[in-house]
Amino acid sequence: MTHSRTLPDRPAGWNMLDDALEPDQRFSTWPDVEKLQRGPEPYPDFVIEDAAAIDTELGVLKTGKEADVFLLERATPRQSALLAAKRFRDPKHRNFRRAAIYNEGRAVKRSRDARALKAGSTYGRSVEAGRWAASEWNYLRMAFEAGVPVPYPVQWSGLEILMEFIADPSSPEAAAPRLHQIRPGPELAVYLWEQLVDAMRRLAGMGFAHGDLSPYNVLVAGERLVVIDLPQLVDLAGNQQGVELLARDCQNVHAWFSAHGLPATAPLADPDELLADLLGHAW
Repeated sequence: MTHSRTLPDRPAGWNMLDDALEPDQRFSTWPDVEKLQRGPEPYPDFVIEDAAAIDTELGVLKTGKEADVFLLERATPRQSALLAAKRFRDPKHRNFRRAAIYNEGRAVKRSRDARALKAGSTYGRSVEAGRWAASEWNYLRMAFEAGVPVPYPVQWSGLEILMEFIADPSSPEAAAPRLHQIRPGPELAVYLWEQLVDAMRRLAGMGFAHGDLSPYNVLVAGERLVVIDLPQLVDLAGNQQGVELLARDCQNVHAWFSAHGLPATAPLADPDELLADLLGHAW
């Protein structure tokens, strides 16, 4: 894939046999971002800070209405790591019809931006695009720091977020399957359910519902459950539909687990009981 981004000068002392980057490569964007656009410290071992690193795009992991996710390798001659690059669509190729329900209760600081968002102008769509990426970044950082099982957020720049690549343990270069793709036995179903309930509790304790939780945005890496797709986190206090969206999350995940081996005796194996428990953690 060709990148329109202007590449920075190569750091002094960096030598390569071939000076020309391939079309699917760029210099690492790590030096280009501020500290708040980087993940929480201490950085994990897979975070490569070397300004001489090269990013190579390896393929598409997922396509969506608002964003696409690509597999990216960041490497130096001594170290390499796979990352997931989530790129939100530009204003000409995006559809944010869902945004209004999730944005309720979120403030827009600049009056010009607020007017443009309301009018749906070209500038307004541009503001919305950046707003969606910024929301995911901020929520991802907050969730990670609160112990929610989410991918580690590596860095954010413009419409691109780089994050931990959640691999399938049986094939490290393949993405972990989504929950809807697996068929767990009873013991694993209970273990995954307990992890998901804990994740929802932690989000509720932060004052949020995921807002779009389903078996399609939960990854399963072996026995590790990881929640993804966070730009629409719902403020339970500031959004009038917050409790309704939390109830929908409960119904969605319970329906899948109850159909895939979760016994009725498992903790909170009832959507109404789950909702009441989560609200108890939120208030």
